[in-house]
Amino acid sequence: MSTSTDGSAALRVLVAGESWIKHTIHMKGFDQFHNTEYEEGAGEFLAALDRCGFDVTYVRGHEISSRFPKTAAELAEFDVVVLSDIGSNSFLIPDETFLRSERSPNKLGVLAEWTRGGGGLVMIGGYMSFTGIDGKARFGMSPLADVLPVTMLPHDDRIEASDGVKAQFAAPDHPVLGGTPAEWPALLGYNRVIAKPDATTVVETDGDPLLVVGEAGQGRSVAFTSDLAPHWAPPEFVGWSSYQKLWAAILTWAGGARS
Repeated sequence: MSTSTDGSAALRVLVAGESWIKHTIHMKGFDQFHNTEYEEGAGEFLAALDRCGFDVTYVRGHEISSRFPKTAAELAEFDVVVLSDIGSNSFLIPDETFLRSERSPNKLGVLAEWTRGGGGLVMIGGYMSFTGIDGKARFGMSPLADVLPVTMLPHDDRIEASDGVKAQFAAPDHPVLGGTPAEWPALLGYNRVIAKPDATTVVETDGDPLLVVGEAGQGRSVAFTSDLAPHWAPPEFVGWSSYQKLWAAILTWAGGARS
């Protein structure tokens, strides 16, 4: 295990998602042409974790079939797993099954069991998180539904808020906040969920949960229903002086069951 900047054991974090490929059609009068671009949204988030001294492994969306752990032994190499803006199909339909009709471990089932065994699971909001745009993320129909601290809606769960929503502390002394100030920069949207009865809503907005934490067997799970990057997390949030402090606290709390 690697060590952090203060000499203690570094939190081992696996981050999956936050990447995409765009195929664009340009129409110029009679003519048209296509171009393809690859983008990643987790740059500042990953940089913040690196500055904290965390031992981070990043699995991009298109790499999940080949690189995301499919066994308990592989997941045992990590303390916290973060899923952000990547739908359940990427885990549930691996290449060997989709292309060759071969049986393969249910990665989300393995992840759920790992969480119950003492792991820390964090899901961050986005168009392909929780239920997601047009219901396509579908995590409420996956094994993670039992270990996440929230119940997901059976339909498109996005709340778009171009005028901004303000965070309101419901449990201001909870360690998952890491002492961050109560005044957060406005967020531009989130996934609507329902906190489970045995979970703790730490931050909310107009009665909807923004940050929910809970226990899952011997492990812990966290739902942050807005984003870590644009567009729901605008530059004011990503550049916020407490951005790194907040994420460090969330991941440290999630991984605390193994400490």
